[in-house]
Amino acid sequence: MREPVVGSVMTRAVVTARPGTTFKEVAELLADNGISAVPVVDDDGTPIGVVSEADLLAKQEYGGGSRSGPGLFAGRARRARWRKAFGTTAGDVMSKPVIMIDPGAPVSEAAGVLAEANVRRLFVVDRAGELVGVLARRDLLRSYLRDDGELREDIRRFVFRGVLWVDPDMVGVVVEEGVVTLSGELDRRSEVDIAIALTRELPGVVGVRSELVHGFEDDDPGTARLTGRPTAGDR
Repeated sequence: MREPVVGSVMTRAVVTARPGTTFKEVAELLADNGISAVPVVDDDGTPIGVVSEADLLAKQEYGGGSRSGPGLFAGRARRARWRKAFGTTAGDVMSKPVIMIDPGAPVSEAAGVLAEANVRRLFVVDRAGELVGVLARRDLLRSYLRDDGELREDIRRFVFRGVLWVDPDMVGVVVEEGVVTLSGELDRRSEVDIAIALTRELPGVVGVRSELVHGFEDDDPGTARLTGRPTAGDR
């Protein structure tokens, strides 16, 4: 089973603003739609900035610009918030750059970008740069809501029958709260390693416990390349 891509889990209906959208209209968009940020797009539908709740709160932080601004040695971020306190449109208060991703990117890549950029969402753009969706952290977490029975059937179908060519009825697959326990006997140690690695990668799997045993040792360097993990003898 191939890893899901961003386009399969993203939210396609995206609420957007334009640079000239007023401050109050942006606040209403966030409140009415229950979202914490909105992308600002140009005439071609390309994201050019993002307005979040934090961007809007700069006006309250500095009293709409009536309070004293940051000192001489204030950091760049604080000076930027001060400038936003005077903003009246989305273009005035939006943050840049926009963190974007391709709809064909694997979800593991998206998770890495979210973590490294320390943002709550990624905006998904096609090859022409047009906004086609938004991927929030919660979208990636939905896979962990999959039914245990559904996970079990995926493991039997894709891992054992599809990849290892093993009769699923010859092994035990138990899933409880997303944690998978594999049991039974496979012919080779490399098959055990592959079964464990591929099961871990299935969307929705929380953890894997292996009670698998093997008939004989083998030393297949291709196994390490496939799994990217140490073999059973190395653990």
